[in-house]
Amino acid sequence: MGHKLKSYRKIVSLFFLPILVLVVLNVSGCQSRGHERVHSPTEKRYDLKGKVVLVEKDKHLITVAHDDIKDYMVGMTMPFPVSEDSSWIFEAPHEVAPGDQIAATLIVDGTNSFLEDIVITKESSDTGTTASGEVVGPKTGDEVPDYRLINQDGKAIRLHDYKGKALLLTFIYTRCQDPGQCTLMSTNFATVDKELQKQPEVYAKTHLLSISFDPEYDTPKVLRSYGAAYTGKYSDENFAHWEFASGSGDEVKGIAQYFGMRYYTDSAKGTEQVIHSLRSAVIGPDGKVVKVYRGNDWKVDEVLEDIQGVFTSSGSSPGAGASPPSQP
Repeated sequence: MGHKLKSYRKIVSLFFLPILVLVVLNVSGCQSRGHERVHSPTEKRYDLKGKVVLVEKDKHLITVAHDDIKDYMVGMTMPFPVSEDSSWIFEAPHEVAPGDQIAATLIVDGTNSFLEDIVITKESSDTGTTASGEVVGPKTGDEVPDYRLINQDGKAIRLHDYKGKALLLTFIYTRCQDPGQCTLMSTNFATVDKELQKQPEVYAKTHLLSISFDPEYDTPKVLRSYGAAYTGKYSDENFAHWEFASGSGDEVKGIAQYFGMRYYTDSAKGTEQVIHSLRSAVIGPDGKVVKVYRGNDWKVDEVLEDIQGVFTSSGSSPGAGASPPSQP
């Protein structure tokens, strides 16, 4: 009888052991799918509140007109990546839509930033907010209009002033603290500027231009201080090779929209704002578009190669051509 009982217990154990293992694996699987993101020791966290302006589900982005972010940056309208743990905001029945109010935690770690811990307050279907979709911008070979701006010295400049040179331009605003946006663009431009100095003939035939889309704050004085800090020359900077410019609201809007940046209108407030996206471009000595870079993933080496290619494809020597525009 004792022998039969032991055999029975053995059979039961062998029968239930795989089931027990299966249950444990299933529980572990559920836990792994629901675990929280592993936090980086270098990340910084900020509270963000604002109104959703545009939803790009395929890119996992939401554009938010956010309030001032304490200890980080002033209010702006810009796109933010959404963390994987918060991807539920793109699905019904909680699907986020333009006009919704949002509260979230902005995570900034190095050049990466994204939103998590998102709370959505649904608004009525009449959001009072309209934003255009993706703007294509100019094509290679298109001639750039002769836009007028005001540089860091308060001098009026026009894009056609730089004909005869390869012009590299980008859009920034000085109060932007996002390491993957304006800060990265200005850092990259500083590196391009230094690399071009190693090729005097090419350097003489190129020019850099950073355009602020925050004209109310970014006065010539502010742009001069900001630019001189990035070149590292401070009071000795003469901005002969790299200028910083802005202009009236309409002037900035004209050139920004030409290169594919979007504006949205908040009819409830009666205001219009730029959506802080990234655009950079190389314009050839003939004043025509060579290449437009969308986003922040372009590399310095890529831009240097494209600039060098301007002179190679034209068959002209970097040392030939029109003289640069006069400086104040």
